[in-house]
Amino acid sequence: MDFTYDPQNIFARILRGEIPNKTVFENDHALAFHDIAPQAPIHVLVIPKGAYVSLDHFARDASADEHFGFMQAVAEVCRIAGVDAGFRAISNTRAHGRQDVPHYHLHILGGRQLGLMLDDAG
Repeated sequence: MDFTYDPQNIFARILRGEIPNKTVFENDHALAFHDIAPQAPIHVLVIPKGAYVSLDHFARDASADEHFGFMQAVAEVCRIAGVDAGFRAISNTRAHGRQDVPHYHLHILGGRQLGLMLDDAG
């Protein structure tokens, strides 16, 4: 599996401060910010600060501190966003998973009753 990282992807540029974002939470290992095209009333992206292409790349190569810091950020985003009634966490991966940005990111969606996980079988 090719995990070649493109340092010019939009999330890398956000991490470097080249592109503004609406930050929800930040720690040493992750940044969380509002999605610019929200698919639900609450739609926050959580990204690691390390150069990881996808969930499996992050799971395989990130340090224990990076894993812990990332999950702490997810928990804090859920607290801040107030998704107590429920939420969905989605990580699209590569072409078949419809990943648009080649930097690992987790979508946290909530704020309303969400539809079926997959709305098309095709």
